[in-house]
Amino acid sequence: MTESDTRTATPHAGMPVLPGIVAEVRANGTGYLTVDGVSQDLVGTDMSDVGAQITGRIAVLAGSMGKPLRAEVRDPDGLWMLIVHPDGQVEEAPPPAPVPTPVDGPTVADLMAAPPAVEPVQAETAVHGVAPALVEESDRLGELLAPRRRARQQSYANQGFRGAVRKATFDAIKPRPGKKERRHLDAVESVRRSFDGPRTIVVINPKGGAHKTTAALMLAATFGLQRGGYTLAWDNNETHGTLGWRSASKGSGGTALDLLQALPRLEAAGDVRMGDLDQFVRTQAPEQFDVLASDEDAASGAFIDAGSFATLHTLLSRFYRTIIVDTGNNIRSSNWRAAVEAADQLVIVTTIREDTAQAAAWAVDALRVAGLDDKVASAVTILSEPDRKVDKDLRARLREYFGTLTRTVVEVPFDPALVAGGPIEYADLAPDTREAWLQASAVVADEL
Repeated sequence: MTESDTRTATPHAGMPVLPGIVAEVRANGTGYLTVDGVSQDLVGTDMSDVGAQITGRIAVLAGSMGKPLRAEVRDPDGLWMLIVHPDGQVEEAPPPAPVPTPVDGPTVADLMAAPPAVEPVQAETAVHGVAPALVEESDRLGELLAPRRRARQQSYANQGFRGAVRKATFDAIKPRPGKKERRHLDAVESVRRSFDGPRTIVVINPKGGAHKTTAALMLAATFGLQRGGYTLAWDNNETHGTLGWRSASKGSGGTALDLLQALPRLEAAGDVRMGDLDQFVRTQAPEQFDVLASDEDAASGAFIDAGSFATLHTLLSRFYRTIIVDTGNNIRSSNWRAAVEAADQLVIVTTIREDTAQAAAWAVDALRVAGLDDKVASAVTILSEPDRKVDKDLRARLREYFGTLTRTVVEVPFDPALVAGGPIEYADLAPDTREAWLQASAVVADEL
């Protein structure tokens, strides 16, 4: 008997009855397999690994029984049915055929009351006054102009257990993306959507250690990766900030103050070009964004004021589609206020700690007193976990408090790669951390 014969063979007399097989694959890389009420726990490196264990064990059982077996598999996105063959081949089980509902035939009275038969409409007869050819053309035009989101919805799973099944079956089974993957795709679509001009995102909290610089770099990395560059992270501290320290030091080591001082010379030589900025920004090549650091000269007495910010912002907006501004700790400085007023989107960052949360709340109050209620109401609050364990009661209170003042509140997890104090290496971040910052970036992008 050939392999294909084995997969389609009809059970002969005396062959064991098809066992009840139920399995579950969990997001944390665990699961179980139950056969005829006997359950076995499974542990793997991820969902794909546990899924492979499940289908492999079912294939062995199918081989011992000489026939394909049907399994009910639940993953984080729902329930679906599989057929596993003795040779390890997997296919999606067809849905059960609907049971026809018996319908009594028409009575004599029904036939007598039925309207007379209508002649069928000829093929070229107009529909609602429109010729069929035009209707068909309109349908094609509607398909052409359908939103791009529709194409995304028609994609196939690439992640998790469903993605593993699709790849293992060489696209013979092409399940739709699950809830987690659909959420990821929606976030990517939000961040990548077109803007009608340059956009400025300003990150604030007047206290050090609130993860402002971390947030500015993570937002810049996410926008850079998803939008293909033309993204700038800018340290707008009036004297000295830490954005330059926390980024990878690739470039000339120039600063915002250096650019400001060189601007008259650059303009005298003609129109300033993108290449002229290379000596002042530090390229983060893997993540496709640039960093403009604040002054790093400890002996310097120069500082950035509101006029300096406006001059630099006008210039930088010519070359970057997205500018993420990391602010200093002095909300009374003129350049801090200038950045807030120029913001298309405010991002209020706080760790889940009393001190940084109080500082964020104080800044919100100051903005509202200054008449910037609209900026606050449309702001995004990012709660950053400062440790592996957080105060759950405080987290709930902060979500409620900032949720009533700002447009939305999102949370990002603790990650050791973000708290060491040195340069942040995006590749060292946990996948859940990168995904959380993608979701946060999508929320920010929704109102740009």
